[in-house]
Formats: sequence, structure tokens, C-alpha cells
Amino acid sequence: MRFNFKDSIIAVLIISIIIIIVVPLLPSLLDVLLILNISLALVILLTSIYVTSPLEMSSFPTLLLIATLFRLSLNISSTRLILGNGGSAGHVISTFGNFVVAGSPVVGLIIFLIIVVIQFVVITKGSERVSEVSARFTLDAMPGKQMAIDADLNAGLIDERTAKKRREDIQKHADFYGAMDGASKFVKGDAIAGIIITLINLIGGIVIGLVIDGQPFAEVVSIYTLATVGDGLVSQIPALLISTSSGIILTRSASGGNLNNEIVEQLLSQYIVMFIGGGALLLMTFIPGLPKIPLIAIGSILLLLGYRLYTTKQEEAELEEKIEERAQRQAPKEEEYNISDYIFTDPVVVEFGYNLVPMIDRNQGGKLLDRLIMIRRQLAVEWGIIVPQVRVKDNGMLIPNKYIIKIQGINAGEGEILSDYFMAMNTDDAPGKIDGIETREPAFGMNALWITPEMVDRAEMNGYTVIDPVSVIATHISEVVKSNSHELLGRQEVKTLVDELEKKYPALVEDIIPDIVNLGTLQKVLGNLLEEGIRIKNLPTIVEILGDYGRTVPDIDQLTEHVRLGLKKEICNQYAYDNRLELLIVSPELEQRISDTINNLANGLKPDEMQAFAQSTKKEFNQALDQGYNPVLVTTPLLRSYMKGLTMQSGMDIDVMSVSEIDNKYELKVVGNISI
Repeated sequence: MRFNFKDSIIAVLIISIIIIIVVPLLPSLLDVLLILNISLALVILLTSIYVTSPLEMSSFPTLLLIATLFRLSLNISSTRLILGNGGSAGHVISTFGNFVVAGSPVVGLIIFLIIVVIQFVVITKGSERVSEVSARFTLDAMPGKQMAIDADLNAGLIDERTAKKRREDIQKHADFYGAMDGASKFVKGDAIAGIIITLINLIGGIVIGLVIDGQPFAEVVSIYTLATVGDGLVSQIPALLISTSSGIILTRSASGGNLNNEIVEQLLSQYIVMFIGGGALLLMTFIPGLPKIPLIAIGSILLLLGYRLYTTKQEEAELEEKIEERAQRQAPKEEEYNISDYIFTDPVVVEFGYNLVPMIDRNQGGKLLDRLIMIRRQLAVEWGIIVPQVRVKDNGMLIPNKYIIKIQGINAGEGEILSDYFMAMNTDDAPGKIDGIETREPAFGMNALWITPEMVDRAEMNGYTVIDPVSVIATHISEVVKSNSHELLGRQEVKTLVDELEKKYPALVEDIIPDIVNLGTLQKVLGNLLEEGIRIKNLPTIVEILGDYGRTVPDIDQLTEHVRLGLKKEICNQYAYDNRLELLIVSPELEQRISDTINNLANGLKPDEMQAFAQSTKKEFNQALDQGYNPVLVTTPLLRSYMKGLTMQSGMDIDVMSVSEIDNKYELKVVGNISI
């Protein structure tokens, strides 16, 4: 295996740090390492300023630990040289000490202590608090964010790859802030260690100078104060830079912009602020004793900057007015009269009250039309169906916040939307309570609340799934279209499916359609499958099965049962949960009597017994749902179609499959037994 040094840099660095702690260093080598330490801290600080997201420095907690360990190892080496080399620990420490002390050891110690206080009390303490709060809020909000991703995925707003990436980002955020919560303790401990090491250097140096070397007290204090302050500054300045980097990263917002650009743009966004600030500084020149030149200079700069911002905004406003006037001068083209737009019923129409019109108007920022395109694409990918174009229009007769979904001209669903609010659904019965306007989610009938945008973060932290109004409507349209897809699948749509199938499987289509199975038969079979919620994505298999039985089985319902048997893997996968099928079974005696009913025999069920069967089925189904199961009614192949019809006539949305459709790889669990 080829050795790659890049993969081993960190390991070599940590081993080197351990060696520095144990092995004495020459003053010249210590100078190089101290300069390297300052450079590393400066690079980390600059990087934290230019990243656009905390996750771009996801390794920062580990880097913080390594930098702290490196700095402490240099402290140990410098202490060894200060105490064992008569206060001489290299040119870097000596230069820092001379520059700060400037002939006064007391001033040097005070400056050093001020730097330590700034780092320990201000920056480190603040960063620690921010990391604690961020970690707690991030972890609390994870369930809500995960459910929001699942809701977007189910509504077709995002694909599986985007959902996976968002889940990974959420996990990375939680890991990062959790690690930073612990890593901030490194900085705090480093500041404490810096104070202790400084005291050791100062006290130990004075003791060594007086007792062992026998030097005069004043000379000893001067030498070791110089070395101690220099060593403290050389270590604490990089520590201050890195703790500042930690604070910058933790306090970054999720805007995704560069920190320099964000601050400059936000500070210079209001020209009136510059005018007021500049005027205030100029007025302060009348206060006796204040220096007038700095006040006049800075005040004038603010006024000039404000004037520049004002003229720039005016130019932008004038440009927008010219563009708007030019657009208004252009006469709109008169739409051609097309009689087909009026004599035919649109397959799918969504009508909106006037308060909801901005959602479908792209000029007003409406996003619903784009969502409808995604819904059609998702249904084609997942279900294999071609959904006709959804027509949207306003309806002045509706309640302002109401919308209606029509399928083939008939109302198939409706709802009311508060466009300035968000919908929060408490699907897990979380203990957190929030204030809002009670409502019901229109697609699935779940209890929900309309909440203001300011309440979104709090709702997510309390375990609610929060959805924007456009997503609520898009999800409802998607569910209505899926439940009525059998009515939308006409012969023209089937012809389009067959044409697309022929491009990939020309021999299959040429051999079967229309000689064995015509478009009408294929349409009815596909409609039967869709009516029971079976996807027709596997169209080649469906056409092959119809080709096998098309000449000998004329009945459409029997052909559908043959197709279902061929699609049993897809059907089981659709109904299974955790590789398990949870079944409702019918007692053998009751199955026999239902079979006699179909064959008009004397032992068949009477009308009151049919009603009792429906009630028993509904009771067992609801009990299984309450216990957290996903029940499927299973019966014999001969009774499956009849059983499905009975449940539909009774208003029950129960999936029904035959024992022949059960794949052997699934675990079976009986969750209810139906009898009368």
C-alpha cells in the first residue's frame, strides 16, 4: 500500500506535541514554534471570518483541542527554559516582554492580566454560553426538522437525494454544536492554566534567583517579570485569537453569506442612520473640552457616506420605475379565442379565493405553480401515471381563504388556508404546547394549528411538524389526484404510456397491443389497479401478464386479479411495514357463507348479516389501527374482488389482498379476526 503523508499529518503533529512536552528545546527552536503557534491562530481566525456556514469548519472542535495542547506544550517548554536558564527563553519571549513592560514590570503584569480577563470573562464565557444554548436548541429541534423533511418528500417538494442531504446536515449540525459545547471547556481551562503557569514562572523564578543564584532582589524581579510577561503574552495572544474564532463561528447565522459582506451590507443598509450619526458628532463639537478635529472628520465621513447611499438608492428606484413604465407601455397581446378551452371539462382544476391568488401568481412570488409541476413529475416517477396539466384559476364566489379541487368538474376536495400563517401538526403528541388557531390538515384530516412565522422555531422545538401554506395545498392536491387517478387515466393517457413503453420494449408492444389486448382493456385494468391504490409503474410486467391471459380470460375483473398476482412483490412491499404484513383474516365459516352468497346458494348471507359483517370488519380494522398496526384484509383469491367491493360500499378504506398475493419473504402477523 502506498504511503500518503497527508493522511498522517495530524498523527505526526500530536506525537510531536507530546515530544515537546517531554524533551527540552533550544531557545532558537522554541522561537520558531512560538511564531508557528501565532501563525496557526491567525489562520484559524481568518478562516472563521470567511466561511459561510459553521459546518464548513466542522473539524473546529478537534482543531481547538490540538491547538490548545500545542500551546500548553510550548508553555511547559518555555517554563523549563525560564526557570532553568536564568530567565532566558529565546528572542520571541524577550521581545514581547520588553515591548509590553517598557521598563515597568508592574505595567507588564497588569497588561497581561487584562488580556487574560478579556479572554476568560468576556469571550470564553460568552462562547461557552452560546455553544450550550445552540447545542440544546439544535437537539430539541431535530425531530421537528426530520418530520418537516419527510413532509416535503411526501409532498414531492424534494427528491430522495435532497432529503438525504438535509438529514445529514441536521445530524452534522447537532454533532458540531454538541462537540463545541465540550470544546469550549478547553478554552476556559487554557485561560486558567495560563494564569497558573504565569504565577509559577514568576514565583519560581524569584525563588531560584534569590536562593540558588544569589542575585539581588531588584534584578531578580526585573529578569523574571520580563520573561514571565513575555511568555504569558506569547501564549495568551494566540489563545485570544482562537477563542475569538470560536465565538465568531458559534454566533454565525444561517444566512450563508460571507461575514465581511454581511456586516458591511447590514451596517450600510440605512442612509438615514449615517445622516443622524454624522449630525450628532458635529453637534458634539459644541461641547467644551472635546477634541473638535476628530469629531468633525468622522462626522463628515458619515454624512458623505449617507449621501452616497441615498443617491445610490434613488438611482435604483428610478431604474425600477423606468422598467415598470416600459412594461406598461407594451400593449399586451390579445389572446386568441380557442373554443376547446370552453367546451371541454378540464380534468384537474383548482379554484382559489382572492386571498390565495398571490400563491399562484409568479409576479407576486407565488410558488404553487412550480410545486404542481413537481407533483406531476413525482406521480410519474413513483406511480407511473401521467397526470393532465392542473389548471388553476381564481373564483370570486369563494370565501377569500378557501380553495376547491375539482376532478372532471366534480368537487373532490377543499380547504381553507391562512396565507400569512404556518400549519403546525403535533403528530407525536409531544408535551410542548403552543398558541395558535385550531384547524384540520386538509389532506389527511389531522388536528393542526395555524401559527405565526415568529412561532415556527418554538413549535419545531416542541415537536411539531411545521408546513408552509403552499406545501399544505400542494400535499392536498397530490393526495386528491392519487386517490382519483383511475378517473384521470383515459385512453389518450394510456396511448401515451404505450408509446413510451414501445420505445424501450418494441417487441413486447408489437406482440400484444392491439392484437391480444386493446387500449380499452388495458385502460380498464390499469384503472382497477389505481382505484385500489396499486401503482402501475411496472407497466412491462402488466402488459406481459395481459398478453398471457388476454385471449382466454375475457372478464376485466379476472384479468385484474391475474395482474395483481404477477405484481405480488410490489403489492406486498406497498403494504408491508418493517418486512412484516399485518393481516386481518376472515373466519373460514364466514368465508364459505360469503362464497355461497356470490353463487346464490341457500346458505348465503342475509342483508342483516351482511351489515353485521361490515360492522365487524370496521371494528377489527379500527382496533388494529389504534394498536399501531397497518392492517390489510386477506382472503381467498375468489373472494378478494368481492370483499373489496363490500368494504368500499361500506365507506371503509381498507386494502384487500388474497393469500396468493403474499410473498414468502415477509413475516405474517394476524392483528384481527372477523366473524359474525
